[in-house]
Amino acid sequence: MRLQTIQIVAGLAAAVAFVLAFMAAGAALLSGMFMLAGLAAVGWLAYSLIKGVLRRDHKPEPPARA
Repeated sequence: MRLQTIQIVAGLAAAVAFVLAFMAAGAALLSGMFMLAGLAAVGWLAYSLIKGVLRRDHKPEPPARA
């Protein structure tokens, strides 16, 4: 059985589609990893700021003299 031109073109198109799908999956995975790293950095920053505010001594300041 000889392959017809349309079958060869369809096979090549399928191969290109698979390559593009794997590239998109890799890009999505990498993007998700960077998103998680960014969320972790923002979470750490918020945590450290909240911890610093809660640790601050709340000494009452003396009243201002007139």
